[in-house]
Amino acid sequence: MGYDVEKTDEQWRAELSPTEYAVLREAGTERAFVGRLTDTETVGVYRCKACDAKLFESETKFHSGCGWPSFYQAVPDTVEEREDTSHGMRRVEVLCRACGSHLGHVFPDGYGTPTGDRYCINSVSLTLEPADGSGPVAG
Repeated sequence: MGYDVEKTDEQWRAELSPTEYAVLREAGTERAFVGRLTDTETVGVYRCKACDAKLFESETKFHSGCGWPSFYQAVPDTVEEREDTSHGMRRVEVLCRACGSHLGHVFPDGYGTPTGDRYCINSVSLTLEPADGSGPVAG
């Protein structure tokens, strides 16, 4: 699939930290409960760390206890979902529609949320843009 933001592997490596690259470009996963954005309740917009595309709004974030930031809904038309059968599991991978970066997975176990979904997103794949204009917070 062609993306709006396309870069060479060398460009991604130059722009992202080794951890960001491993998660965003190689579909890695950060350790649970270590991300800066996991428990934040700051009002704002969550953007793709790789390309700055708007992905999630703070109003859709909830505490799931899974160890990663959880959202019950993405901003419309901003993420791509595809089947992921890696690691002997059947899951749905979530990618940024603008650049194809791996964000995490979505599960149908967001009990008590309006959609019933839990977008389990790696904190390192996001940047939070606080509504108060205080400056971006990297995950």
